[in-house]
Amino acid sequence: MTAKIAILGASGYTGAELVRLIATHGGMEIVALTADRKAGQAMGQVFPHLRHLGLPPLARIEEVDFAGIDLVFCALPHATSQAVIADLPRGVKIVDLSADFRLRSPEDYETWYGKPHGAQDLQAEAVYGLTEFYREQIRAARLVAGTGCNAAAGQYALRPLVAGGLIDLDDIVLDLKCAVSGAGRSLKEPLLHAELSEGYHAYGYGGTHRHLGEFDQEFSALAGRPVHVQFTPHLMPANRGILATAYVKGEAPAIHDTLSQAYRDEAFLQVLPFGELPSTRHVRGSNFCHIGVSGDRVPGRAMVVAALDNLTKGSSGQALQNANLMLHIPEHTGLTLAPCFP
Repeated sequence: MTAKIAILGASGYTGAELVRLIATHGGMEIVALTADRKAGQAMGQVFPHLRHLGLPPLARIEEVDFAGIDLVFCALPHATSQAVIADLPRGVKIVDLSADFRLRSPEDYETWYGKPHGAQDLQAEAVYGLTEFYREQIRAARLVAGTGCNAAAGQYALRPLVAGGLIDLDDIVLDLKCAVSGAGRSLKEPLLHAELSEGYHAYGYGGTHRHLGEFDQEFSALAGRPVHVQFTPHLMPANRGILATAYVKGEAPAIHDTLSQAYRDEAFLQVLPFGELPSTRHVRGSNFCHIGVSGDRVPGRAMVVAALDNLTKGSSGQALQNANLMLHIPEHTGLTLAPCFP
């Protein structure tokens, strides 16, 4: 059977990426697309690269008839999804791409997002959407909360090492280079070409970036005690991609062996030969994450580097992978496109 799909917030980058991926899926049919300011327009007007697809016109959320819809992708801005999802029929499955349900604790949500959570019953129900580590919970879930793209990249590099006690948990430095599409499609002066090109800069530094809430939650749960990484993201003048470099104390060969074993059966997580490090250009437009390990000139120190596409494996591809599980569709369906190179 073909699953009936709605995408709420389809005029943003993650919405367009979902459409691009589902177009090759075969087991899903998009029956509703919503946008606020662009309601009434054709998707091909908003995203001309999708004009060849027979898509429904963009509508307002209140105009959508959710009867018969199997799953909703919610690609709305942060703090918007809570009220919208609370009003959806209980029989509809939901994959939320915003930050609204990623943190399990209402207190943690308020700490990182500066306001009380508006749907705490749903927050308690949501399953964290890092597919490879929550597969069985996702399969049975009604609501899955997609991870932050930075949080996904850092966790793929580090989760097996934290869980296995391979590294010093009190000395983890995580340095990320992030493409500009991660900031969304809204017009922002610092993201204008003349403001951003020919340089890059740190942002969310000094322990202020909201994805730290996810790192704290996940790494501390794995370790059974508080783990607080040092994390600094940098905005780079590229459209897609995240390169996460983790500096850790541990034995590099053992780290490489542990990651290789942990991901040996994962189709989308590929550990490179020891000493080879990945590039964002080799995962662009794909659902793959490449991971490399290198030793350091100082014994007992190592680098772990993960590269993924923030719009695909970091967001919309991850969302589709989760939706496949929720709908009992083979997990890799619609996600095996090779990266786009050059």
